[in-house]
Amino acid sequence: MIRFKKINLLFFIFLMAGSSFVFAGNEKQQPTETVSNRVSRLENREKIKYNPMIFGQFIEHFDNQVYGGIYDPGSKFSDEDGFRIDVMEALKELKMPIIRWPGGCFVSTYHWLDGVGPERTPVYDKTWQVEDPNTFGTDEFIKWCRKVGTEPYICTNAGTGTPEEMSDWVEYCNLTVGKFGRMRANNGHPEPYDVKYWSVGNENWGGHELGARTVEEWGPMVRESAKLMRSVTKDLKLFAAATSNKDWTMPLLKAAGQHLDYISVHGYWDPAFHVNNISPYLECMMRTERPEEDIQRTINILEEAGFADRIKIAYDEWNLRNWHHPWHGDFRRGFELEARRKNDIQSTYTMADALFSACFLNSCLRNADYVEIACFSPVVNTRGAIFVHPEGILKRTTFHTLYMYANWLEAYIVPVESSVEKLTSGTNSTNVLDVILTSDEAGKRYVYAIVNKDPKRDIDLTLDFEGLGKKAPKTLNGQVLSGKSPDDYNDIGAENRVVPEKKSFKVKNGAVTLPPHSLTFITVE
Repeated sequence: MIRFKKINLLFFIFLMAGSSFVFAGNEKQQPTETVSNRVSRLENREKIKYNPMIFGQFIEHFDNQVYGGIYDPGSKFSDEDGFRIDVMEALKELKMPIIRWPGGCFVSTYHWLDGVGPERTPVYDKTWQVEDPNTFGTDEFIKWCRKVGTEPYICTNAGTGTPEEMSDWVEYCNLTVGKFGRMRANNGHPEPYDVKYWSVGNENWGGHELGARTVEEWGPMVRESAKLMRSVTKDLKLFAAATSNKDWTMPLLKAAGQHLDYISVHGYWDPAFHVNNISPYLECMMRTERPEEDIQRTINILEEAGFADRIKIAYDEWNLRNWHHPWHGDFRRGFELEARRKNDIQSTYTMADALFSACFLNSCLRNADYVEIACFSPVVNTRGAIFVHPEGILKRTTFHTLYMYANWLEAYIVPVESSVEKLTSGTNSTNVLDVILTSDEAGKRYVYAIVNKDPKRDIDLTLDFEGLGKKAPKTLNGQVLSGKSPDDYNDIGAENRVVPEKKSFKVKNGAVTLPPHSLTFITVE
């Protein structure tokens, strides 16, 4: 049995209190500072081709994400393999490039051999304290990924598992020879899966994790796991559980950095894990700049360690709101399993979620030379962008944010600087607008993605037509995601209040007017 060290609890407390898990009090909006809002293209800065893997997803064996979510044999919406067709079609709309599985905290007690072969034995999931039937395992995950058209990303068990168990899993997926390559073929899958993306562990820094590690243990664990895994597949893309805390990640990089391609960082900014006290719109807007602060701290660690040129950041779990699962990490207190149904309250997922998600993606894209992968957490149910129920699916507000970014941006980020007024709430403040600019390779077509966080006011923004080599037109076309109020949400059996709508913008003195609580995409041809 692995004993939990004091240092793990300290890291868990650090992250709860730090940038990724932030508490805020009830605050009232203050009048917004009035200044001229302007965005300008930065001269002498080259555009950056970003990695579309930033628009990835995550799925875990938690509650109804897998069973009753993406996998539901017997449902009238499922195919011959038990996969929900309506879910797969919706995910194709998102052009989902990559998906991380099977956890999450679940993976720290998951043994992959239990989930392959013709005979599956149900096991007790010690992490979430329910029985897992093991009917959805590696073979089912790969088949599902192929049907959806996405890249599989497997997270391994570095909690109760071993480096050899991790490398055996790589062998099962990628080889045609040896015990496990032959096992896959005997299970009816003669061709290798060629899984490229693998992670060593999940949140092993935290006292909540089964199989948590100390700082001194983690680096050597990752190093030896990486050596074994690369002995099977040389060119796999390898991740390891990290944080924006230098005290944890610097020793990891010193011990194992030469073997890594990514460090895995997680972030949730509305901590509702024990008590489902959902933060209101304005409090959420006050946190929209914190992901970029977290990214910058992580970049600083990579630069100091000398790995910024070859190790990239993967934000492979992120969402505004933490999953509700009381009392995870309190090992003397039992889980309240029925409380997990509170994740299904549709009124939770408002324009706050949609706009925070847009600001998060803007932060990743602005730092696209360092951030290459991000996985929205999770893809369905719980806090997911899609809610799956017996009679169909519901596209929550965040689905439409993800759809807009995956489908309507151009392929290059154009560096810009913004001068905008502040939105204030009590002693907190944030830029009222969050702006990025993208272009095609030739620089002939540009798309702005602009978040107006103000809950009530239209905001004018002056665009830089001269810097784009364009004349200011009389009108511009765009798409707007908003609602009648910042608290609007989509619900089952009701008219969807929050969906993208086409809009024509008048250009007056080089400026456009952005509606309140909105995400706006504007195209400049």
